Amino acid sequence: MVGDSTRRPRRAIVQLGDMTTETFNLNAPRGFRGLHPDLPIRVYHRRLPHWRQDGATYFVTFRLADSITQEQVRALKRWRAIWERSHPEPRSHEDWYELAREITRKTEAWMDGGYGECVFRNRELADEMSKSLLHFQDERCLTSCFTVMPNHVHAVMKPLDGFELEDILESVKRFVSRKVNTLLDRNGVLWEQESYDRIVRDEEHLYRVVQYIGRNPAKAGLPPEQWIRWVHPDWEQAGWGFRDEE
Repeated sequence: MVGDSTRRPRRAIVQLGDMTTETFNLNAPRGFRGLHPDLPIRVYHRRLPHWRQDGATYFVTFRLADSITQEQVRALKRWRAIWERSHPEPRSHEDWYELAREITRKTEAWMDGGYGECVFRNRELADEMSKSLLHFQDERCLTSCFTVMPNHVHAVMKPLDGFELEDILESVKRFVSRKVNTLLDRNGVLWEQESYDRIVRDEEHLYRVVQYIGRNPAKAGLPPEQWIRWVHPDWEQAGWGFRDEE
């Protein structure tokens, strides 16, 4: 579901007096807005910190409940206990960001190992997941790209005015859970309750996120015929498509 626009991002070398700097010169795609330095940010914590800013675009990851082993779950708890001892309260935003980044790094490496039931190896279920990610398109959110992995999902999403990211994700996950349980005649919890999300900072950060999402299937060793990924046609036309060759 992806093509190949001929546009590429370029870094321009800019001379400002005695200073030389690099600028990212791919224009922002339709609907994108990164972290705004002058608008308020809301923060709440569960097991992970979550930052919210009205109008912002997010990099979102959510996974199946059995996508990492119980030993990995225990290892993560031990690591977090050590981190909490070395970062006593009150903790700064930078501390919480470090925690979220390290937990995400660890779990994403484990998820790519393909552990668990991996229900989205079933093409019918993967297609249901894909359709659900676009169900609220331009009504509650702008979904700009995603990939559906066997046991987790990555997406770039921007909630529209009046809607919260948590509510959108909960609706999508609840619907897909019912579909999976019905089609596989299974019971029980499908999803890990908490998702990882991060506000995309700017265009350069967005480009790295989009390419990470697009390359995740190959990085995990999935053959191309099993790749389930999508990027908004407007974004692709503007040069924001996946770049497998880079």
